[in-house]
Amino acid sequence: MKADSEFLDTQQCLQLMAGMTVGRVVYTLDAMPAVLPVRFRIDPDGSVVLDEGAASDLVQAVDGAVIAFETGEVDGADGSGWSVTVLGRASVASAPAAGTGHVADADQVLIRLHPEVVTGRRLASPATAPLP
Repeated sequence: MKADSEFLDTQQCLQLMAGMTVGRVVYTLDAMPAVLPVRFRIDPDGSVVLDEGAASDLVQAVDGAVIAFETGEVDGADGSGWSVTVLGRASVASAPAAGTGHVADADQVLIRLHPEVVTGRRLASPATAPLP
């Protein structure tokens, strides 16, 4: 079997994630797995932060729960690229207004995923993958 992937360390994963704005959150909804595309950012402490509507099913399902988050880039033509997954416990808090301690919009909250496990891998193009 060809080695067509390289595992990434936590620092490499966070650097790659910092350049992205969209990922997928994986959580449980009514005892079933759910996957939802979301916009995100990485805080300086490495937390994944999502802005969501306070009444969304996602907010109700994830507060205090262990969830997964994935982002990456894969070339559709040759399958090369990378993927990063973050696992951890989520917390929900009011979204502060920029530059103040006041809440910006009562309808918006922040979901913060505190990373406990960060894994990633880079996928080589089949043309550049090493031969066995």
